[in-house]
Amino acid sequence: MDIYENLKNLKINLPTPVSSVANYLPYTIHQNTIYISGQLPIKNGDVLHQGQVGQNISIDEAIEAAQICCINIIAQLNEATDKDLNKVKRCLKLGIFVACTSDFTDQPKVGNGASDLIVNIFGDIGKHSRFSVGCTSLPLNACVEIDAIFAI
Repeated sequence: MDIYENLKNLKINLPTPVSSVANYLPYTIHQNTIYISGQLPIKNGDVLHQGQVGQNISIDEAIEAAQICCINIIAQLNEATDKDLNKVKRCLKLGIFVACTSDFTDQPKVGNGASDLIVNIFGDIGKHSRFSVGCTSLPLNACVEIDAIFAI
């Protein structure tokens, strides 16, 4: 399976990776593991869907935000693998943070937007563990932030 062919079939164009907004690296590599720092739903330089799910953000908008976060994760991963995503052996874990109201409990549905996209891109090696939790706010007022761990 060629990951770039899957991206093409899904009509996904990888953006230029987003720079860190504070004192951290966008990814680190240790042995055969790549740790991708939290990615926001940034597209064309703008944070999309700002606010809280359950207040001014719908679940569909949050799912779209999670998918954009995943595309940004893949862009960082592409850099980390020297532009060879076919080096990836497995997506090990996703960490999904959803900025939401205290009564919103569908964080797993938002997380599925990310998980489904990773599996669609990577096939069986995209199947991963994850958590999907709610919080009151995220950087730059994003409604979703996702970090990831991959084996190479």
